[in-house]
Amino acid sequence: MQINNDYHITYCTNIHPGKNWVETFENLKKFVPQIKKEVSGDRPFGLGLRLSNKASEELGFGDNLHEFQNWLLANNCYVFTMNGFPYGSFHNSVVKDQVHTPDWTTKERLDYTKRLFEQLKLLLPKDMDGGISTSPISYKHWFNSEKAIDEAFQTGAAHLSEIAEQLYEIEQKSGKYLHLDIEPEPDGLIENTQEFVDFYLNYLIPIGKKHLVSKIGVSENEAESIIKRHITLCYDVCHFSLAFETPKYTFEALDEIGVSVGKIQVSAALKVLFENGNEDKVWESLERFNEPTYLHQVTEKINGDVKVYNDLPIVLEQRKKHKELRAHFHVPIFLEAFDYLHSTQDQIIETIKYIKNKPISSHLEVETYTWDVLPNSLKLDLAQSITRELKWLKDNLE
Repeated sequence: MQINNDYHITYCTNIHPGKNWVETFENLKKFVPQIKKEVSGDRPFGLGLRLSNKASEELGFGDNLHEFQNWLLANNCYVFTMNGFPYGSFHNSVVKDQVHTPDWTTKERLDYTKRLFEQLKLLLPKDMDGGISTSPISYKHWFNSEKAIDEAFQTGAAHLSEIAEQLYEIEQKSGKYLHLDIEPEPDGLIENTQEFVDFYLNYLIPIGKKHLVSKIGVSENEAESIIKRHITLCYDVCHFSLAFETPKYTFEALDEIGVSVGKIQVSAALKVLFENGNEDKVWESLERFNEPTYLHQVTEKINGDVKVYNDLPIVLEQRKKHKELRAHFHVPIFLEAFDYLHSTQDQIIETIKYIKNKPISSHLEVETYTWDVLPNSLKLDLAQSITRELKWLKDNLE
């Protein structure tokens, strides 16, 4: 839904199982109308649509797309952003590092993303921009040398250049402005602000300019403008809090190189504070978050540098002395503290304060996808939980 004519806020439907289109559509029909009723009433409600590769393929079969468009119209809903990061199954199976498979070194990732944009082009209302968030090129621990990483960045940049070409041509023909939003995360090939900037300047712009000059006959300056217009950043608040970076730092660094934020994913990480002799209770609370489905990288700031532990079990097994840890576990955004743990809700509030003074992006998507694997004390009815999150975000924006 739209707030103050400034922001489109929604939640990411990766929270619902969707291995194929039938399951995806059934969950949308089950949950969206009741959430819309509570959050936006009679006003239009925007969706943050997540389609697996299989669901996306099947959306193109027969009359499925037309049926979905009619359902959106009948329910006063619209699609303005999509999550193109997870390619395959995201529920009821072990995901871990396979969330990056296939990565941007593959044609499979390129074809999937191109198809999503062709579908978003048809679903997006007029006079509205649309974006798709995506993987930070690949997973860092799959590469054992700087040469291998360099090759992955080069191939990734070449594939992203094809996306820029596609989105430029879509805008030329339809007038619709679409953007691909790269989402840094811990242990991705792009983890933080500086790594995003370095990739953009050292790989994407030089490789993209060469591609666009050759393919569509524009000048180098025009080619660079096309890349900066259509390849943007997805600012996941949880991920950047894990990098111990403030919104101000990231947004100003992007402004300096002329790159925008396509989407803000409103999410909170676990903040683990060891103080007042409560270490045993803190560890006990943290143990409840040890589950086998998703990667839960843990970060720690030591003498100005950020150390990343690949997954939560490593930290739990070692149980070293720490002052503060942060864990990649998308916890409910309306909670500041629970048990003996905290969240990085403060970074969400800081982000909201910043964008109120200086608009950065009109797309805000709540992305708490771990409801099924949360400790029992944090589990509520799913629709009620999503509604509570959206109302909390809406109240803080207004």
